[in-house]
Amino acid sequence: MRKPMIGLTSHWDSQRCGYWMLPYYFKCVEAAGGIPVLLPYLSDEEMLRQAAQELDGVLLTGGVDVTPAFYGEETLESCGEICAERDRMEKVLFEVALAADKPMLGICRGIQVINVLLGGTLYQDVPTQMQAAEQVCHRANPPHYDHIHEVEILPQTPLYELLGAERVLVNSMHHQAIRVLAPELAAMAYAPDGVIEAVYMPKAHYLRAVQWHPERLEEDEASRALFSDFVCACKPQISK
Repeated sequence: MRKPMIGLTSHWDSQRCGYWMLPYYFKCVEAAGGIPVLLPYLSDEEMLRQAAQELDGVLLTGGVDVTPAFYGEETLESCGEICAERDRMEKVLFEVALAADKPMLGICRGIQVINVLLGGTLYQDVPTQMQAAEQVCHRANPPHYDHIHEVEILPQTPLYELLGAERVLVNSMHHQAIRVLAPELAAMAYAPDGVIEAVYMPKAHYLRAVQWHPERLEEDEASRALFSDFVCACKPQISK
């Protein structure tokens, strides 16, 4: 069977004027049986539509903060670096892929982008905006490989069915998070301080997202399962 082609969104290096992405995503997609393809910032909707049709799935990767204007807010000083070109490209790509019911997986920034594009909002800075009695550390020191806190997985969700566990340890390297959950999404996991750590879209064929970085935990059983499940959902269906 033909291996599925997975489109990965990319970072923009303003100093070198080039697209790039850390190798972890590529390795995890390949290990799960998919072919990773790095996507440039195409602005033409028809080109994006053709690309989405050719792809078997889309992986919305981690990266810089989402532009607050996307969810109707002014940019706070605590907001980090943004990239308007990436925001615009991912908006069109997401809408096209969703309309075509292509499998999608979001990681870190990816969960935030998905939530915003479906009508939700974000904490621009969790440490200063979120009220929690005991806030857990969501931004570990480099190199970000280690597990840093638990997440509680809700029963009767796709993540629980996949992992068969009520709790898993995850790494963490973000300062933004979902504030108001988009109406079409459902939560699958929470951090101890209430941060939403995983979501899915019940009406979609396959739309899942996590706040942590499974691509940095290549030897972790739960992380491998996440990528295997996604790539399996992207496999071309055989017509009868």
